[in-house]
Amino acid sequence: MLQNLHVKNLALIQEADVEFDEGLNILTGETGAGKSIIIGSMNLALGEKVPKEMLRGNDDPALVELVFSVENEKTIQKLRDLEVEPEDGLVVLSRKITQQRSVGRINGETVPASRMKEVADLLIDICGQHENQLLLSKKKHLEILDEYAKERLEEKKRKLFEQYHAYRRLKEEYEAAKIDTNEQQRELSLLEYEVKEIEEAKLVPGEDEELEEQFKRFSNGKKIMESVSLAYAATGGEMESASELLGRAVRELSAVMSYDKEVEALQEQLAEIDNLLSDFNHDISGYMDSADFDGERFYEIEKRLDLLNHLKSKYGSSIEEVLEACSRKQERIEKLQDYDTYLNGLSASIEKQEKQVKALSEEISSIRQEEAQKLTASIAEALDELNFLDVSFTMDFKRLEDYTANGVDDAQFLISTNPGEPLKPLERVASGGELSRIMLAIKTVMAESDEISTLIFDEIDNGISGRTAQMVSEKMNLLGRNHQIICITHLPQIAAMADSHFLIEKSVMNQSTVSEIKKLNIEESVSELARMLGGVEITDTVYQNAREMKQMAYMKK
Repeated sequence: MLQNLHVKNLALIQEADVEFDEGLNILTGETGAGKSIIIGSMNLALGEKVPKEMLRGNDDPALVELVFSVENEKTIQKLRDLEVEPEDGLVVLSRKITQQRSVGRINGETVPASRMKEVADLLIDICGQHENQLLLSKKKHLEILDEYAKERLEEKKRKLFEQYHAYRRLKEEYEAAKIDTNEQQRELSLLEYEVKEIEEAKLVPGEDEELEEQFKRFSNGKKIMESVSLAYAATGGEMESASELLGRAVRELSAVMSYDKEVEALQEQLAEIDNLLSDFNHDISGYMDSADFDGERFYEIEKRLDLLNHLKSKYGSSIEEVLEACSRKQERIEKLQDYDTYLNGLSASIEKQEKQVKALSEEISSIRQEEAQKLTASIAEALDELNFLDVSFTMDFKRLEDYTANGVDDAQFLISTNPGEPLKPLERVASGGELSRIMLAIKTVMAESDEISTLIFDEIDNGISGRTAQMVSEKMNLLGRNHQIICITHLPQIAAMADSHFLIEKSVMNQSTVSEIKKLNIEESVSELARMLGGVEITDTVYQNAREMKQMAYMKK
């Protein structure tokens, strides 16, 4: 569950720290008080894109931090699969945001936004007004079904994805391979020329690097020899050379070292240096004797490098890549030399792969239709509890014209909200308030089958009132018994059901408008309910109604 939300320097919030509880957490406040900022800030910490208008415009960075406690073993294992290890049962997601960039962290380790989203999907489910509208898309319906049936579908969908893309690659190869006889001969002739050009070069991996080193040495041979000769003259056995001077110094110390042990130690050091210099002079003399800057050899190296660079410019950036290109061209030559056999083999592979894609698609479709019956029956039951009287809810399946990586199903939810009316797609029937209730019903059913412990609803009460609002509040209360629910609402019926009630208020501080959030005690909660019931003027009767509403809510828990 979500234990803590910390927000700093974001939109109207200077700094807020909220400790959420188990059960039903309700957030209320006047319109424009900043309720949407709370959900917005959570989305930022979960990896969503940062809207520039949420930054306060000063130089201080914004910060959002969410602290989750995780107890479910399946969730812990999934987190470990994402290389996230809960620390003392906690997972901390944070986002630091400036005008130029944002940095996301999980348990203090910097991660990309994509990783934050993957982790967030295991911990929290946010249902906003935008998601309600997504119900009007058929694509969303199939996503909901697949999530519901993920234990049966996940592995099969992964295999289908792999098999489908292998099938597509074969088809693309087949389409690209369909060329006439003249094109075959032209391509074959070119390939044979290119292979011959590469093979005649008798390439050896790594030889280009070795030749380039030799070329560098040969092309700078004169300069090298001049410098080496000067170095030898300065250190060798000639008069006033380092060797001569060092030898003289050794002799001088040797003559007096028997008089002082410290001088003896200095003489030993100097003798060692003399030996090292002697070895150096021997090595440099040998280098000068063996150095061969033959002009003919230099010409051969230059010519060979020109050939290698020419081949690399045509076939690859290294000799290894040129040889790989040669191998591919030889394979292509073999196909072109027996082209009919190649095409027939390719066609047979496509047919075999298509059978595998078809079998998996049919199996997935069969599972989907079985699970759809269970899902829609559960949703219909939940809708009945949300004041949809005589509702019929089902899922219609049609077949796509061709295979896809997601199968062959073209499916959508159908609903009838009145007796005798035919089943119709959601976009032709559902109003805004009905969409909110349908989404709540779906979330209720889905929550029973997944391990996500925290559900957030942003104004799930949109477009509902009266008896329907009361039934929605009871459903939220029921859902809060097994999950942590965080809900922003304008309806007193829902707010009355709160296990924990938070008020978001807007005020002016230091000539700046800020939003603050605080947890209400029972009396403060009743006062807030009275405000929601009575508006501007709160009479004793309104206050009494608010207290009675709160008492009735406790009786239903």
